[in-house]
Amino acid sequence: MTRQKPPLTEPQYFILAALMDGPLHGYGIIKAAERATGGRLRIAVGTLYGALERLERAGLVTAGDEEIVDGRARRYYRLTTDGAEALGREALRMQQAAALVIGRPPDAGAAPA
Repeated sequence: MTRQKPPLTEPQYFILAALMDGPLHGYGIIKAAERATGGRLRIAVGTLYGALERLERAGLVTAGDEEIVDGRARRYYRLTTDGAEALGREALRMQQAAALVIGRPPDAGAAPA
């Protein structure tokens, strides 16, 4: 039996989605996720770097170039091929799950009177 990979958490999903258009640094990822969700998802810095570390260990993102801005190191992350595939699988899983609810008539789950 093939072991299925667990679904991405919401922050992981939006971190990967933020990297679809190219490498970003931490603050750029936070802002992209916030914009993509209309401000609903605000990823805390600790959450971001913990998630990036896990995603990097899983081979879904990789740390790339680093630059110094205002005396601080700014590391850029990019999506790997495996990361793009995982993001696509998760988007499809969510689409299929939503279709079960959205495609159902409003009274489909109601008990007969």
